[in-house]
Amino acid sequence: MEHLSNNTLASLNGKLPLPAYRLADNKPQIGIVHLGPGAFFRGHQAFYTDKALQHGGDWAISAVSMRSADVSQALMPQDGLYTLAVLDAETSYQIIGSIQEVLIATEHYAEVFARLTAPTTRYVTMTITEKGYCLNTAGELDLQHPHIQHDLTLNNKAVTAIGLLARALAVRYQHNIAPFCVISCDNLTDNGHKLRRALISFAAQSDPALANWLEQQLISPCTMVDSITPATDDALRANVTAAIGLIDNWPIKREAFVQWVIEDILPADRPAWQQVGVIYAADVSAFEKAKLRLLNAPHSTLAYMGYLLGHETVYDAMQDAQLVQHIQQMVELELIPSFQAPVELNPHHYSAAIFARFCNPAIRHLLAQIAWDGSQKMPMRILPAIQDNLAAGRSIQHLASCLAAWFLFIRQRAREGEKLVDPLAEQLLAVAAKCQGEAAHDVALFLAIEAVFPAALSQDAAFVTAVISSYQAISTLVAQRAANKQANQRNNTQLSGAL
Repeated sequence: MEHLSNNTLASLNGKLPLPAYRLADNKPQIGIVHLGPGAFFRGHQAFYTDKALQHGGDWAISAVSMRSADVSQALMPQDGLYTLAVLDAETSYQIIGSIQEVLIATEHYAEVFARLTAPTTRYVTMTITEKGYCLNTAGELDLQHPHIQHDLTLNNKAVTAIGLLARALAVRYQHNIAPFCVISCDNLTDNGHKLRRALISFAAQSDPALANWLEQQLISPCTMVDSITPATDDALRANVTAAIGLIDNWPIKREAFVQWVIEDILPADRPAWQQVGVIYAADVSAFEKAKLRLLNAPHSTLAYMGYLLGHETVYDAMQDAQLVQHIQQMVELELIPSFQAPVELNPHHYSAAIFARFCNPAIRHLLAQIAWDGSQKMPMRILPAIQDNLAAGRSIQHLASCLAAWFLFIRQRAREGEKLVDPLAEQLLAVAAKCQGEAAHDVALFLAIEAVFPAALSQDAAFVTAVISSYQAISTLVAQRAANKQANQRNNTQLSGAL
C-alpha cells in the first residue's frame, strides 16, 4: 500500500477534505516557523493555518523540533502531510497540508537559523510546554538556568527556544530586518507578555541596543488555546488507513471542539486566521483564566486523583461518580468564585460543556499523559486560584486535593519504579524517597520545593493545613478502594470455584 504524500494526494480528491493549495501550481511559500511540532500543534495551529491557506497567502509552516527526530522522520517522507481525525458522534477525517518541512534544531541548526532570519518569515509560533520557557517562579527568565547560561555563551549553538529566537532576532536587527511576530500557544498565564520579557531579558545580557529595539518593535500577543488532543495509537493508524486507503506514519486525533483566542495586536499582514474561526480579543486574560481554572485545573485534578484510584483514561475517570462529584464541587465552590469571567462567557455553562467534553467516549486521553510536568503546571493551573481564594477568605480545600494527589502520584511512581516525566523529576523523586506516609511530614517535604511553591504560600498555615488534610483523605480513599477491589476479586474467585 502506498504512503500519503504529494504524489498520492490527488487520489483522495472527492473522498475527504484536502489542502487544495497543495494541488495548485503556485504552492504557498514558508512564512511561519513553528517550534514544537507535537500532536496539539498539528491538531490546532497547523489545522487553523491549513484552513487559512485556502484563502491564499505565503503562510506555509516550517516546523522545528528542538531535539526529537520522531516527527521529522514520520512526516518528511510524506511531504509534511498528515491526517487529522476529528472524534465526535461520528469520526471525520481531513488531510492537513500547512506543514512544508520538519527540521530538527540539533541536526539542522543552520537551516533552522536561516528560516528564522529570513525576511519572508514573519511569524514564529510555539508549543514547547511551560518548561520550555525557562522561567522562574516569578514568571521571569531564569538567567541561572543551566541551558540559558549555555545559550548566553555566544560560541555555543542555542539549545533553548529563548536562546535560539533571541539570537535570530539579533541577526535580523543587525541586517535591518523587522522582528518576526512571536506567538506563544502554551498554557502559560500571560504567555505573550512573559515570552516577550524573556526574549528582551536574554538580549539585554549582551546587547542593550538589541534589547531596546525589541522593546520598541517586538510583537508577542497573549493567546488562549483549547482542544483535547490524545496521543496517536495503533488503532488510529489502522482507522486512518482504512478511511483513506493510504499509509499515514503519524495521523493526529482530537475532539471536535477547538478554540484559539489571540490578543488583537497582530500586524495587518497576517494569515486569514480570523476568517476560519480564530477569535481576536482586546483582553485575552479573561479567556485564559477561564480556561486555566475551569478546564486545566479540573483536568489535572482528574488526572492525579483518577490515576491513584486506578483509572486509565479521562473517560474512565468520568465514570467514577465520587470523583466527578468532588471535582464539580471544586469548580462550583472554589474555581468559579475565584475569578471574573469575560462578559462573553457564562462560567457555569462553560464548565458544564467541559465536563461533557471529558465524557466523550471517542477520546482516549491517558491520565498518565495529562499528569506530565506537574511542577510546571501546578504554578499555572492551581496555585493562582488558591492564592486568590486565600486572599478573599474563600475555601481552598478542594483545590488543595489536586496538590495532595500530585504528591501521592509522585510517591506511587517512585514506588513502582515508573518514569516520572517532569523537568524536576530527579528532585521530586528524591523527595518521594524521604516520605514516610505521615501526612504532615510528607507534605512539608514537598512544599519546601522552592521552584514550585513561593515561600509566602508554603508557610501559610491555612494552606498547609488544607493540603495535609487532603493528603490524608486521599491516602485513606485510595487504600479503601484497593481493599474493596481485593475483596471483590476474592468473592469473584470463590463464586467461580463454587460454580
